[in-house]
Amino acid sequence: MEKTAFRLIAFDLDGTLLDDEKRIPGECLRALRAAGEAGLLLVPATGRIPAGLPDELLALPGLRYGLLVNGALLYDFEAQRVLGAEEIPLETALEVVDFLAALPVLYDCYQGGWGYMDRALYDAAADYIEDRGILELLWRVRTPVPSLRRYLAEQGRGVEKLQLHTKDRALRRRLLEELPARFPSLAVTTSIPTNIELNAARANKGDALLRLCALLGLDPAAVLAFGDGTNDLSLLRAAGCGVAMANAAPEVLAAADRIAPSNNDAGVARAISELLWEKEL
Repeated sequence: MEKTAFRLIAFDLDGTLLDDEKRIPGECLRALRAAGEAGLLLVPATGRIPAGLPDELLALPGLRYGLLVNGALLYDFEAQRVLGAEEIPLETALEVVDFLAALPVLYDCYQGGWGYMDRALYDAAADYIEDRGILELLWRVRTPVPSLRRYLAEQGRGVEKLQLHTKDRALRRRLLEELPARFPSLAVTTSIPTNIELNAARANKGDALLRLCALLGLDPAAVLAFGDGTNDLSLLRAAGCGVAMANAAPEVLAAADRIAPSNNDAGVARAISELLWEKEL
């Protein structure tokens, strides 16, 4: 693909655009701003909900749409409305909650673009999450309820995502094998070293990207995409050029068309400079 052929840049946040301190490197902000000012669409593709995106990112030119909650929500920031949603049915969500409640893990859900979790787990979240940025984000965009299971049953509707955190790496490895077998209708992925995320099978970043491209009348070949976690695999495969960060999971590195420097080395900015401008910004 020619360097000037890209019309849309889709990018993950945690582990990709954001450094390990959960900040957007200035070099990356400048690169994205220059791309937006040049007419490219900027599309965050993240496991986060709308309220979890950094303000400085939302202020960039060219940023209107988002592939959020791992693609479960196709979101229009300008209109502040959901253009499409893929939910885990309530019955399945309750089965997952019952399974996770018996394990030594922190778990929660996203429903209606917001997070909910047991009050006891909310208060004990620091026992499960080491990353201060992730911990503070959890406290900011979750509402604690007395019982998540009872809350969901009372709401009577599905959820966009269920997720868990554990510091026990052996348990996490076991669950990454067990959860897909126990819940075959769900997509099981990860985005950071301590979590596991569960979405409806059609709720993935790649399918959401294709739906957005169809809405915009855009050829997916004109998309430049960045990611690092297994929840980014479908995104990189759907895009014309899929770029993995140097810190990406092995299967993501194997699936990528190109590899950029790590998230701590402003890899998104450096790849944009190379692929769009043939120079450093």
